[in-house]
Amino acid sequence: MVDIATRVYNHKWKIDPIVRSLIDTDFYKLLMCQSVHRNSPDTRVTFSLINRSTDVRLAELIDEGELREQLDHVRTLSLTRGESTWLRGNTFYGKRQMFRPDFMEFLEGLRLPPYQLDKRDGQFELTFEGPWPQVMLWEIPALAILMELRSRAVLKDLGRFELQVLYARAMTRLWEKIEALRDLPDLRIADFGTRRRHSFLWQDWTVQAMMEGLGDRFTGTSNCAIAMRREIEAIGTNAHELPMVHAALADSDAGLRAAPYEVLADWHEEHEGNLRIILPDTYGTEGFLAGAPDWLAGWTGIRIDSGDPATGAENAIRWWRDRGEDPRGKLIIFSDGLDVDRIIALHRQFHGRVKVSFGWGTLMTNDFRGLVPGDGLAPFSLVCKAVAADGRPTVKLSDNPAKATGPASEIARYKRVFGVGAQQALAVSV
Repeated sequence: MVDIATRVYNHKWKIDPIVRSLIDTDFYKLLMCQSVHRNSPDTRVTFSLINRSTDVRLAELIDEGELREQLDHVRTLSLTRGESTWLRGNTFYGKRQMFRPDFMEFLEGLRLPPYQLDKRDGQFELTFEGPWPQVMLWEIPALAILMELRSRAVLKDLGRFELQVLYARAMTRLWEKIEALRDLPDLRIADFGTRRRHSFLWQDWTVQAMMEGLGDRFTGTSNCAIAMRREIEAIGTNAHELPMVHAALADSDAGLRAAPYEVLADWHEEHEGNLRIILPDTYGTEGFLAGAPDWLAGWTGIRIDSGDPATGAENAIRWWRDRGEDPRGKLIIFSDGLDVDRIIALHRQFHGRVKVSFGWGTLMTNDFRGLVPGDGLAPFSLVCKAVAADGRPTVKLSDNPAKATGPASEIARYKRVFGVGAQQALAVSV
């Protein structure tokens, strides 16, 4: 097992780059990229870094030259022969050859496009612009780099023994969480923590701990590189990016209103089974479910990623019942702001009423709260979102207005079109 504390103490990035592989990314990005490559290859999209935690002044913590070196390194990466073989021949969600030959040829020849980096008011302005299938694959490595550089900046002055004790305490904390989860019957939980991990080595360690501590109740990881390395399931379906870009390209209010369902109709043609998971909150879950076509009720389940999770689950159960579906056969995936207490509470509330699953993110792969002076390793909310498509601004509303993104005038228009009323703002910590 890797001695993480010693590796951190001896860090020299040229022998220990943050992103080590083009598949050090989340599985859902590759699934969506294949769909985009097939349906919208010429759409030009801009992604931009958004730091919701403005008190974390990244440009004052992280050296710009080091950030550029790490970003430039990612642009040298390409699929290895082993990675290509794994993607082409492995079984994902029970299906072989999930990735089509034409998409694999594209991916095998891909080098990530250029980036634009500036600084303003203590923050980095990092943007990526170009063809959608290429630019979208910057999101996860960009976030992973910034999160780990922040960790390195905080840890750089700690001594060898301080680092050993720090990681021992973090390991103990995670293991105590695992022990608390062992008592939950029929638990299904996966790692969703790549985007805001403490580091690659730490994420890999947490995955191994979950594998040993929970056995087959730990269902896999969203991280493709770790899934390949540890021979476990790669987990992921689709994300807000698809409806955000398609909605931005709509030419009328009617087209805007229809866009989220048209995206899922394309997904329906391409995927089946456990890949048919609805993510309903991009423009408000309540309105989405009210206007959803009946065929969506036949999908496998729903992922709840914003708002009050218990309320979201109750609404989903009611929606299925109203459309003649038995909720006990449906899957609800909770994936927003989870930690062990919330996981236990949600499992107890919904176990037996639906199939319950959890995508555990930041507080699995980055819980160092209170372990250094000034709480300098506390997790914070950093995202990299599509902000424009073919020159038009994108919008995300979510079920939590604190997570909304886009120009104020467009947010107001989207709320009108999708019938979003008053929303309760919840703190966004991760």
